[in-house]
Amino acid sequence: MVEVVIDSIRVSLMSQHRVVVLKDTTGERYLTIFIGPCEADAITIHLQSLQGGSRIARPMTHDLLKTVMETLGGQLKHIVINDLREEVYYAELHVEVDGTELRIDSRPSDAIALAVRAEVPIYVSESVMERAASTPDEEIPETEEKAEPPHQEERGDDDLDIFADFVDTLDLDDLDED
Repeated sequence: MVEVVIDSIRVSLMSQHRVVVLKDTTGERYLTIFIGPCEADAITIHLQSLQGGSRIARPMTHDLLKTVMETLGGQLKHIVINDLREEVYYAELHVEVDGTELRIDSRPSDAIALAVRAEVPIYVSESVMERAASTPDEEIPETEEKAEPPHQEERGDDDLDIFADFVDTLDLDDLDED
């Protein structure tokens, strides 16, 4: 198993879905998983609250699930994204109850939302990482000099031509109607 951390949650430009980007702890590989907006919000809201952001007044679904699990004597030990079939990821919650470890099937998005609340490790099976993870194409060299943005007077009119062309194509006649 490969331990991962949440690198980011991004909005897909192609759909209403969000993308959670998981980064292996060695920093070499990234795994992207499409998740729904509700699950993305559940993960993001909790992570932001850990960084001093505002907290939600009432428990969200994943908070409730964590509380119910703990009230019934269970403890989430870790989660594993353990399979990828027909472009669908699968995950398991590893819950300890009375000294016995239970494996409970879960969607990865729900498992991740629960893992951040319980502050437990997130793992991905090596076979899933081998099939679906990506690595950065090339390293961007770090330099001490940072590129300065061009000053306004250095820009030529050619830089703004694309915007002028766009504005010329707009039909603004409808804006005057009340």
